[in-house]
Amino acid sequence: MPKINRYSELIKTAQSEAKVDFVDRHSPFVYVEGEAVKGKKLKVKVKVGKEYSHPMDFDHYIAFVQLWDGNTLLGHVQIQPEMLGNQRDQVEVDFYIVPTKNKLQLHALSYCTKHGLWESDVVEVEVKEPETATA
Repeated sequence: MPKINRYSELIKTAQSEAKVDFVDRHSPFVYVEGEAVKGKKLKVKVKVGKEYSHPMDFDHYIAFVQLWDGNTLLGHVQIQPEMLGNQRDQVEVDFYIVPTKNKLQLHALSYCTKHGLWESDVVEVEVKEPETATA
């Protein structure tokens, strides 16, 4: 099992701006757009880096982003540095999911070809029944 780097654990010990930059630019962040309703499409954005961008060089780049609900893989996107023109940038991936249960435990993984596997914090999402959702 590879070592998994977690933003919430590493950022606590980051004592310099360079360390904060390093942790931030590798870490995925999960953003839920809109209201979660059973049976309705929900947009979930995963962005790698909140404040800092990551290199996208031929030998050092974010190779993939995954979205998980607990232990269930919801989506996987493979990335090549050419997708961002080999320029330093923040990788953003939009996933569209259809919730079927009452609560989601969303988290993301990203993989840097030089610095390994990184995991986001869990984002809990309450899912409403279709008749109780606001229009």
